[in-house]
Amino acid sequence: MNLLLLEDADFVAADRAILRDRRLKHLHEVHQAASGDRLRVGRLNGLMGSGTLLRLDATEAELQLQFDQPPPAKLPLTLLLALPRPKMLKRILQTVAAMGVPRLVLLNSYRVEKSFWQTPFLEPAALREQLILGLEQARDTVLPEVLIEKRFKPFVEDRLPAIAAETLGLVGHPGDYPPCPRAVEQAVTLAIGPEGGWIPYEVDKLREAGLQPVQLGARILRVETAVPVLLARLF
Repeated sequence: MNLLLLEDADFVAADRAILRDRRLKHLHEVHQAASGDRLRVGRLNGLMGSGTLLRLDATEAELQLQFDQPPPAKLPLTLLLALPRPKMLKRILQTVAAMGVPRLVLLNSYRVEKSFWQTPFLEPAALREQLILGLEQARDTVLPEVLIEKRFKPFVEDRLPAIAAETLGLVGHPGDYPPCPRAVEQAVTLAIGPEGGWIPYEVDKLREAGLQPVQLGARILRVETAVPVLLARLF
């Protein structure tokens, strides 16, 4: 935890907060903190700053807070991601939040198993938990927006063209396509497929919506690897 992220319920005054949950355990076991220590803090969806530990015991930690720094800027990106298998989803959510993606669309695809949509990891509280872990890692405070689209065709035909308008639309897909561009200076709409890739019909539909296929070379990457590789290459 590189940032102690505070929520509204933690505050007992404008500049005071009390912690009693996993963050308290982290202060004891990882930070090995003590009263008087100064810590990096942030308010969820707000500013960052510093906090001084006024009191730390087995049941709670009390901090005096000062917020005076904006969080880091988000990437100019909308990421469309075919729903990955549940265990991989948890890691990807943390990566997405840590790398500064502001909007994530979890999308159906022919190769997405129907059982994946039944996972409890798609519950709002579970999504939020993984995103917060990513924010804490990267020292960010602003939660990404997560949209869930279980119907590929209606989303791609009816909504995606407006999302992709005036952006660089890309589809990450293995094949005889141009290489993914590097260090772009414009907003991007990026679609990454499931294990095994998009089927040809889906690639055609994404193209019709304004997204052009690009590739990363001959090696086939897992989705959890492709996401950070593509984002790092683009930005």
